[in-house]
Amino acid sequence: MRILLLCHAFNSLGQRLYSELGALGHLVSVEFDIADSVAEEAVDLFRPELIVAPYLRRAIPASIWGQHCCLIVHPGIVGDRGPSALDWAIQEGAKAWGVTVLQATGELDGGPIWASESFPMRVARKSSIYRHEVTEAATRAVLKAVDRYATGGFVPTPLDGADASVRGRARPLLKQAERAIDWQRDVSALILARLNAADGFPGVADQLFGEPCHLFDGWPEDTLRGGTPGDVIAWRETAILRATVDGAVWIGHVRRQQPATSLKLPATQVFAAHLATIPEAPLVSEANNRAPAGRSWQDIRYEQAGAVGFLHFEFYNGAMSTRQCQRLRTAWQWATERPVSVIVLMGGRDHWSNGIHLHSIEAAESPADESWANINAIDDLAEAIIRSDRQLTIAALQGNCGAGGCFLARAADLVWARAGILLNPHYRNMGNLYGSEFWTYLLPARVGVEGARAIMHNRLPMSAVDGVAAGMVDACLTGDPDAFRIDVARRAAELAAAPDLAGRLQSKCARRQGDEAVKPLATYRAEELAELQRNFYGFDPSYHVARYHFVHKTPNSWTPRHLAIHRDLGWSVPQ
Repeated sequence: MRILLLCHAFNSLGQRLYSELGALGHLVSVEFDIADSVAEEAVDLFRPELIVAPYLRRAIPASIWGQHCCLIVHPGIVGDRGPSALDWAIQEGAKAWGVTVLQATGELDGGPIWASESFPMRVARKSSIYRHEVTEAATRAVLKAVDRYATGGFVPTPLDGADASVRGRARPLLKQAERAIDWQRDVSALILARLNAADGFPGVADQLFGEPCHLFDGWPEDTLRGGTPGDVIAWRETAILRATVDGAVWIGHVRRQQPATSLKLPATQVFAAHLATIPEAPLVSEANNRAPAGRSWQDIRYEQAGAVGFLHFEFYNGAMSTRQCQRLRTAWQWATERPVSVIVLMGGRDHWSNGIHLHSIEAAESPADESWANINAIDDLAEAIIRSDRQLTIAALQGNCGAGGCFLARAADLVWARAGILLNPHYRNMGNLYGSEFWTYLLPARVGVEGARAIMHNRLPMSAVDGVAAGMVDACLTGDPDAFRIDVARRAAELAAAPDLAGRLQSKCARRQGDEAVKPLATYRAEELAELQRNFYGFDPSYHVARYHFVHKTPNSWTPRHLAIHRDLGWSVPQ
């Protein structure tokens, strides 16, 4: 079928559905919901047989839903209605939640139901639950609804016909007054629930050092105590620790309320001047990068099981600042000196890596200079991984991976991806950024020159299955996150114990030496950085303009042509 994805933005769920529907043979085009007239024009051009709306912030006009079947993806259980479905569920501690696919009508979230899926809730940030449980449930529900529509004969269930005993209810927008934290009364678990429910957007309105701001990225703390509830009592790398009535919680990111253009940034970066008199709380075992006893905020940690080392790096939204790249490189070098024969780069649960930290770059005094420092720092890390000769290295992609993060992963000997994750192995969407991380060395070696050119110019998400088919990924493993980690550990242990390990390491070293003799890594790096120097310092400001719009979340004014195939000049409706 011809399926039009109508969405506010091409977010992770929209990308997943785009990939899944395309893999089933449907012809999929995307239109950003900018205005009624724009959406109406897209429908006229594409003449879709079905419209799917995975992420909208306003209602579809009657001029469209009155003439076409429009399936709305609502991140709530059957009967739940309103714009803050997931926020309410997290803040109120729901034990189970779900996703409902319903047909657009004149009643918001009140149309007949085509499919629904449920899942158990875990204690986690809204963005994490959205990327995992919601995305998986929504994918199952949408594919089921699409199949029902294509097959014909299915009659969707009216909302008032759903089981009233398990039905949700209409609830309004969750306002800041209802998200507010009372530091003098609220316990840590309640504070974390409110931070989790507001994570990503809109954050919790509060004050730090007497300055109004929004709080994000909360983490539990089991050991450190002291101070008056609400006070900042310690800091570590990018996060600050605030006392509560029964302990303390970490705050990883904040955004000043004024000026209105303020960015969400690491808390210690925003309030650096105020932390001069606040004690640092380095991890007791930070020297060897091991996880501490109990729960605490830690963005880089190391685990070891026999001859396998696991290096975890949980960077917010997968962005890697200059210092984070430098710290991860130090941790990597330390790991290579451990008595292990396999090292697994685990990344984080929600993201493996999305490359350089665009928010920190935008906030820098000289974004061009910070871009240059950041790209060199991530290049140093990639080079250290490429040059490692004593261990077999594996990148285990638990979460999505984009831009330079894809090629940082490819710097490892093997790349294993969890089924359901998405890769965006290209840079061009960021103002025709050329990119580095040795992609000109790593990618053609895996997929060939023409394959590399196609991937870099495609600008579309790639599923883990597609990544294997293209040669970008070595294996696609189970989609369940916990089962994936277990499988990765088992496979890594088998490689470490394999009798041919020594031979594999010898072959790896010989191949690297041969490649170096043909063209040194330093030459690849110099060529890539020469292109990037033009992006950062040249006359064309496209990268800086694109970065500004990205970090400030400027509303879309048009849909990119690689997504809106119906707007290609040569488009015609297939017969």
